[in-house]
Amino acid sequence: MSTLLEVRGLVKTYGEGEAETRVLKGLSLGLDEGELSALLGPSGSGKSTLLTILGTLMKPSSGQHVMLGEDLTKASDRDLTEFRNRHIGFVFQFHHLLPDFTALENVIFPAAVRAGRETAQARARGRELLVRVGLESRIDFLATKLSGGQKQRVAIARALMNRPELVLADEPTGNLDRESAIQVMDLIAEINAQEKTTFLISTHDEKIADSCRRRILVEDGKAR
Repeated sequence: MSTLLEVRGLVKTYGEGEAETRVLKGLSLGLDEGELSALLGPSGSGKSTLLTILGTLMKPSSGQHVMLGEDLTKASDRDLTEFRNRHIGFVFQFHHLLPDFTALENVIFPAAVRAGRETAQARARGRELLVRVGLESRIDFLATKLSGGQKQRVAIARALMNRPELVLADEPTGNLDRESAIQVMDLIAEINAQEKTTFLISTHDEKIADSCRRRILVEDGKAR
């Protein structure tokens, strides 16, 4: 496997003076192409901050973040937005679907943002993905008409819309019952195996972590 991303000596500090809080304390980590990894750690350990930085939604206070050979700590906000849209997908605990949009419209939204409009090609890709995640019969349903597990499947399809190399999932099963959680993780594992998409999944659920091939523990601002 070749290296997809590497962060070295990441430091992230919030506030100043007496209010200063250092969340990441020289964290270093690498991910290879095609990995399926669980990100573990207690609340306040820095997991969410790390995911936010890896997703290019925030820059570290210091350190280096390299992905696909690009040093993202030196990139402009505009370049980061373009890089994120092209190479990174997101799945959240609270799926963040647009309630007035259909399943298909939610899935193709990242492509519509990228192209500035909906295209026939994007709609075809969106339909293909919804069939892939088992929602062929729900393609034209409004998001409000879907179950929790179905909404999370739509969120996974949306994350894959632009064929990203990396998908960051923040507690993707945290709002689901056990059966739905297992189905979502089975789907993620299948996509990872077949398409070699790298997944980094933040979770507190040991059973979800057990279904990943690697565990990364973040503790006191560092990873091991």
